[in-house]
Amino acid sequence: MADRIGGFFLAAAVVAASVLVPFGILRFAYDKSFFFGLSLESFMCYQILAVKSLKDESGRVYQALKEQGLSAGRAAVSRIVGRDTQNLTEDGVIKAAVETVAENTSDGVIAPMFYLAVGGAAAGFAYKAVNTMDSMIGYKNERYLYFGTAAARLDDLVNLIPARLSARLMILAAFFCGMDAKNAAFIYERDRFNHKSPNAAQTEAVMAGALGVQLAGDAWYFGKRHEKPVIGDKLRKIEAEDIRRAHRLLYGTAVLGVIVLLLLRAALGVLLCCF
Repeated sequence: MADRIGGFFLAAAVVAASVLVPFGILRFAYDKSFFFGLSLESFMCYQILAVKSLKDESGRVYQALKEQGLSAGRAAVSRIVGRDTQNLTEDGVIKAAVETVAENTSDGVIAPMFYLAVGGAAAGFAYKAVNTMDSMIGYKNERYLYFGTAAARLDDLVNLIPARLSARLMILAAFFCGMDAKNAAFIYERDRFNHKSPNAAQTEAVMAGALGVQLAGDAWYFGKRHEKPVIGDKLRKIEAEDIRRAHRLLYGTAVLGVIVLLLLRAALGVLLCCF
């Protein structure tokens, strides 16, 4: 019980600081000059989004496999996933990279965009704080099983809408990117809850369907095997080029996200003016 309470107060304090600090800085900046405030907030928003870093980090896995082999691929993918990677096969390394791109299309791109559209940079930083806490202490192991409960549940809550929005944008992006949008939609409807998290499989299911491969399945964390359902159908063997195809879907989804969420921001602005 003490761990749960401590974890709750940590989550509350981190989120509060993540909102109040940028809010205070931006209020001071806007009071000095609208253009100064706008420039600073634009820079903050840029820092919150992770499209290029996600592409670059997963791209290093592709390069390592192609140029240096499996051992280098394992080392590269260990930088972007939480699972044990030392015994992964080549297929396992590729799957881990593709799954990371899929999940973080929501967590690192569309979800931050959503909160930026709703509440500006302060809301964006609050979201990133929650997401980062979940990735650091949200593990169900002996150390964080109870202490990380609040962070994990809060992450599930704040991602409920963005994860589903991301999945639908990905299906649309699959169509524009020349991928199998029909299968992406089918696998999404069938497998989007094949994960203990209510959100993680949303975008993974779309990615699996769009690529025609099978993702997820059992994985090792901290030396223990965790049984997980698979996502998608194994219409073909996964290959290194699927990492680059995942990048194409990532960027297509990001472009659609910018369009849709700018429209949302404009609509909210009109509503605020009316009231």
